[in-house]
Amino acid sequence: MPEEYNNFRHRSWFAKFGDAFRGIKIGMRGQSSFFVHIFIAFLVAIAGLALGVSRIEWCLLILCIAGVLTTEMVNSAIEILAKAVTNEYHEHIRDALHMGSAAVLLASFGSAAVGTIIFLYRTGLMLAWW
Repeated sequence: MPEEYNNFRHRSWFAKFGDAFRGIKIGMRGQSSFFVHIFIAFLVAIAGLALGVSRIEWCLLILCIAGVLTTEMVNSAIEILAKAVTNEYHEHIRDALHMGSAAVLLASFGSAAVGTIIFLYRTGLMLAWW
């Protein structure tokens, strides 16, 4: 077993968190999709504040944001790993990349549905529709 593996296995929590924050930094800098999702999350937060969403609704919105950002990170990790493995076309790599993109799409659609339900309800209350 290579020495690097032993050093990696027995790392401090501080080092592990440092790696995780480095991963977020890489994701934010290298992926335009991640920036788009962060921007939309910012807009969701502003809308939530403006419409006075409840604690439960905040929890749902935060879970949705975290879910989308997490799937985007995993998708980006798959893309980076695929590039490291080969630059040549391979149908299994293509399928893995497409499935990663599909995961982000599904998380985004689900989150958009949750946000729409919450914000339409809050808008309806604000405008006395019901």
